[in-house]
Amino acid sequence: MRFEGYRTEGFYDELFQADGVPRSGARVLVERIDSLDRGELKRRQTAAELALLNMGITFTVYSDTSGKERIFPFDILPRIVEAPDWALIETGLKQRIRALNLFLGDVYGEQRILKDKIIPEELVLGGQGYLKACAGIRPVKNVWCHITGTDLVRDNAGKFYVLEDNLRCPSGVSYVLENRLVMKRIFPKVFEAVPIRPVDDYPTRLLEMLHAMAPEGVTSPTVVVLTPGVYNSAYFEHSFLAQQMGVELVEGRDLVVSKNRVYMRTTRGLQRVDVIYRRIDDVFLDPKVFRPDSLLGVPGLMEVYQSGRVTLVNAPGTGIADDKVIYAFVPDLIKYYLSEESVLPNVETFLCWREKEREHVLANLDKLVVKSANESGGYGMLVGPAASEADRSAFAEKIRSNPRNYIAQPTLALSRAPSIIDDHFEGRHVDLRPYILYGDDIYVLPGGLTRVALRRGSLVVNSSQGGGSKDTWVLE
Repeated sequence: MRFEGYRTEGFYDELFQADGVPRSGARVLVERIDSLDRGELKRRQTAAELALLNMGITFTVYSDTSGKERIFPFDILPRIVEAPDWALIETGLKQRIRALNLFLGDVYGEQRILKDKIIPEELVLGGQGYLKACAGIRPVKNVWCHITGTDLVRDNAGKFYVLEDNLRCPSGVSYVLENRLVMKRIFPKVFEAVPIRPVDDYPTRLLEMLHAMAPEGVTSPTVVVLTPGVYNSAYFEHSFLAQQMGVELVEGRDLVVSKNRVYMRTTRGLQRVDVIYRRIDDVFLDPKVFRPDSLLGVPGLMEVYQSGRVTLVNAPGTGIADDKVIYAFVPDLIKYYLSEESVLPNVETFLCWREKEREHVLANLDKLVVKSANESGGYGMLVGPAASEADRSAFAEKIRSNPRNYIAQPTLALSRAPSIIDDHFEGRHVDLRPYILYGDDIYVLPGGLTRVALRRGSLVVNSSQGGGSKDTWVLE
């Protein structure tokens, strides 16, 4: 299997220039693959899939009634990000996270940005992700968004854009770490020849950040990872990260509130918990404050959190910054809080909440991608050019009945990368989710999860919608 028949087909390609010449950072990889015997790359692909299977790297699709866990599809051809591109991404992400964190502290505090009418008050206070119970809270060191996964895309000209922000419980970093482990076995000589920035220290950095967020006066904090349990689609990741950090993986039933402290039940009795890396949604955290039917959370948890005696990572209430309508205002947030222009631009976005923009969207549904404000995983969206007339009509009714809940964006010609399809290479669309940690400082993991739309022509990269992943090589 070689690249001689591979075509970029007019798209920006992550490994090849338009004339078929490898990009400078991809040259060693391409030469190595071209030197392999026929069938060898396919054997290595099969070996990688077997390794991932043996590691138990799976996920569950809730819409699949069989309830079966699936192996996350993995393509062994990596995505390569050269150093100048990464420097831009890193700078832009740090800028964005600073602004979003200041926004969260403001809307749950003085609400200056609403009083100054930079964002309409009703969009924020009426948003599904805005939690009144968090008003007046000051998290440790004023950090709300400790862990963020920001989705980036690249257009036909090779320019990076932010597609969306994920500040509640972003998932996928375990695949980054396991993919890299497998790739080092598959291409050891390439790793020796190419200066690829490491990712394997992420669990250490994550634990350091969690320790740094301990409540005031706690010098040796106890950290736990709070999971909804084995039936959650990302349970593998929860258990993986807990194991890698050397901390306990707990469910809500393992924790109890007593005398305004949170304790973990152990075989030796109750042990105080200081920092909770929670992987359950806000509304399930505490049945006394949010959903009374929640069996996943801990009764009384929010009272302890409000008193500053336990830290929740990410802070409850960050979902309002996840809202895809608020996303459209992030360039304004950066200008308002930092007095800077955005380093990484947003994709052009139409807010159906505005009458004029709504009429434009309804008249152009066959050309646009429409998204629900609070859905994720590829759900609640319409890819207009690929949708049927019936689907577009149904979505038009949804927009008219609840315009606040929808945004629309142009259908971008997303960049592509070569992928192994049967016995040859074909271009497939990709995006990139870097992971950002915010503790005493902001750290961006070099690379992140490259998701790939494995269905020909598809723009939907989510694993629940048939997508897979690639290792992401950031060059020194």
